[in-house]
Amino acid sequence: MKVNVEIDCTPLEARQFFGLPDVIPMQAAMMDKLQEQMAANIEKMTPEALMQGWFAFDPKLAERVQDMFVTMSGLGSLSSDKKK
Repeated sequence: MKVNVEIDCTPLEARQFFGLPDVIPMQAAMMDKLQEQMAANIEKMTPEALMQGWFAFDPKLAERVQDMFVTMSGLGSLSSDKKK
């Protein structure tokens, strides 16, 4: 024998039926806190701030990155020929 039972209810109704706690206020509080943290840290993710963070510890890193892009673009062989 096979019996199928379909129940049409919302997740909130199912939680209430099974006696589970209402987590909506906790979720709303966590989302508000997450949004505040993201807004506070958004300035750290600007391109200028990222570049300053990357190049602050090694002043020659900018030059190395530029050389890497020149080499990757295929212009590295041309510039090395001019140096010789």
